[in-house]
Amino acid sequence: MDSYPAPALALVEQMRDAAAAEPARAIAFQGAPGANSHRAALEWAPGCLPLPCFSFEDALEAVTAGRADSAIIPIENSQNGRVADIHFLLPESGLSIVGEHFLPIHHTVMGVGTGPYTAAYSHPQALGQTRFWLRERGIVPVAYADTAGAAALVKEMGDPTACAIAPALAADLYGLDIAERDVEDAKDNMTRFVILAREQIDPATLAGETAMTTFVFEVKNIPAALYKAMGGFATNGVNMTKLESYQQGASFAATMFYADIVGAPGDPVVDRALEELAFHCKELRILGSYRQARQRP
Repeated sequence: MDSYPAPALALVEQMRDAAAAEPARAIAFQGAPGANSHRAALEWAPGCLPLPCFSFEDALEAVTAGRADSAIIPIENSQNGRVADIHFLLPESGLSIVGEHFLPIHHTVMGVGTGPYTAAYSHPQALGQTRFWLRERGIVPVAYADTAGAAALVKEMGDPTACAIAPALAADLYGLDIAERDVEDAKDNMTRFVILAREQIDPATLAGETAMTTFVFEVKNIPAALYKAMGGFATNGVNMTKLESYQQGASFAATMFYADIVGAPGDPVVDRALEELAFHCKELRILGSYRQARQRP
């Protein structure tokens, strides 16, 4: 908690006390009060008790320790790519994906006064999503742990030449002046969040609904292994909407893959595709099946 700027500390303490009293209603998120993840938690479960955590690891640990029922984590943005390294965080946590949520992202410029500004503080994702706006004005981007935390920092600094790029909610929470709204470079800016919990959803309960399944795998170290492993999805007509590679360990010899598909175990075509995938893999781990929140083209 001491890692937050002073203007955020009182809010953090209040929200943690509320979550501690009713952990079954608590949803952990990374960032200070007012962050986009805070907004996403309230949209996903309007009656929840958002629990601010300084890092993604802290948010997941709050769930594993029972201080929160679930966590909501941003994993990818339509303009700036990967957010959290869920590939590493989730398998190590032992948690499962039980849902997804899509949040339109609108960035607001705020400060102690309305400028002109010479420096802008925010999360690297937000700075990347507003880089053309910043460059046009000659404002220097300065990375911070999260958007709302940057707003609290600007309030604490009291420097009229410094601004934060954060959700408008943060200006209300920390008493900052809004200089400009909707400064994102792309107006269709969207972030996908996943909801993580201690127990997986039984795929059988998703029957009749459009579901997503997320998994990680490592193919055998033989020629064309990935090509062969993917063949089962093509021949069974299973739509793979995401496939990313990442390195496991320092040897750079074992490449892991993270994938999303439309469908869930129990569907014969999904079962056949996963069976063929497993045949070509050294490791295959299902991270969760859950209801699709947004139709994939």
